[in-house]
Amino acid sequence: MGVHELLQVLRRRWLLVVGCVAVALAVAGVLVARATPEYTSTTRLFVSTPQADSTDAYQGGLFSQQRVASYATLITGEAVAQRVGERLDLDTPPSELAAKISASVVPETVILEVRATDADAEQAQRIAEAVADEFTSYVQELETSGGDDSAPIKATVVDSASLPDTPTSPNLPRTFGLALILGLLVGIGAALLRETLDTSVRTSNDLDDLTDAPVLGSIPYDSSASRSPLVTQIGLLAPRTEAFRVLRTNLQFVDVDADRKVIVVTSAVPEEGKTTTATNLALTLAIAQHRVVLVEGDLRRPRVADYMALPPDVGLTSVMIGRSTLVEAVQPTTNKFLDVLTSGPVPPNPAELLQSQAMADTLRELRATYDVVLVDAPPLLPITDAAVLASQADGALLVVRAKKATRDQVRRSVERLTSVGARLLGTVLTMTPPRSQEGSWSGYGYGYGHADPPGAPHPRVSETDAVKHRG
Repeated sequence: MGVHELLQVLRRRWLLVVGCVAVALAVAGVLVARATPEYTSTTRLFVSTPQADSTDAYQGGLFSQQRVASYATLITGEAVAQRVGERLDLDTPPSELAAKISASVVPETVILEVRATDADAEQAQRIAEAVADEFTSYVQELETSGGDDSAPIKATVVDSASLPDTPTSPNLPRTFGLALILGLLVGIGAALLRETLDTSVRTSNDLDDLTDAPVLGSIPYDSSASRSPLVTQIGLLAPRTEAFRVLRTNLQFVDVDADRKVIVVTSAVPEEGKTTTATNLALTLAIAQHRVVLVEGDLRRPRVADYMALPPDVGLTSVMIGRSTLVEAVQPTTNKFLDVLTSGPVPPNPAELLQSQAMADTLRELRATYDVVLVDAPPLLPITDAAVLASQADGALLVVRAKKATRDQVRRSVERLTSVGARLLGTVLTMTPPRSQEGSWSGYGYGYGHADPPGAPHPRVSETDAVKHRG
């Protein structure tokens, strides 16, 4: 994965990264709040040997450097800790006291730096002083051979133990800095893992890779769509309206030699926006003065009648069982170029009705009357209704909801259409992230207001619209 791909992943998954960082910082904050502050006092010892001339001084320096490394280990042992405890009259066991003492050698010197840490700053200073004093005596005892009055090496306190005024633990900058880095690493790792495991279709490129059919449109997400699902309710300049105009234009270039088309609009699974797409596409085609009929082919969960504010009592099922003629069942809207054939009464056997000769005759009669016949069909994968309808039409539009439909669902949907000899005309990606307004043509004086022919009807279908019936 290149840098560009990584940045795209982080852009899509930034909430996950921010969440991991926030959790890491919160945990660090809890640990800091619960931690007991500790103070560190420091003192320094100088290790030296007596010398008579420069040669002795050089050899003594080498001897001291060899010894000082051993002293750094001895000073943190229990022997020194026991002497310090007795000197300060402490009840602390030597092992615990030794854990509070640390020592290190200043590189390329014979200076030994001793540190004592305690929750009490003054106590830390007393321990450091006691360690320095006791260790100088301890060195004298260790280095004095039997019968000798003086040791060949000695340790001298050169810096007295300091009284710390700020705690050394917890170290806020270091703690929160490490938490930030850890949170970022975990967040980036989680984002990459989530991206790897995510099989949903997110972009038009993803959808284009899954089918041989073109992506005819990309409908942006609109938070107001649940309240105003139709493009006639949101105005000509809305991005969603323009997206359906683009879909209308692209659809006209599919099978350009056919004057009349029967197109099934379906999806892989429910709740992908197929009914909204079919209805708005029908409205957009009608606004451009194409003679359109919208057929509610979803006989199980019909919604077109609700969207268009039309009575559902008489419709497609009424025609197929002979209770009504097609002319009586088709309902006009306020746009003279758009008619609607609702589903009618919900039947007990939808699949049988849809694959009947009556359904084929109905589609043939509608094709002879209208420029475009749009059929809102059920989802492909749960039931066979959509595949049956698609096999009788000129082709199908597959509606895919971004970030919900999976790649496997799209592939299976295409296979379902292919298995019945249906043609996939194209795909439509719905609920995509809104496009940036920086690229809007309206900023250059090219608004969307004249995308449709001048004087074209622009209906507003609502509950208050008067619906005219034929006859």
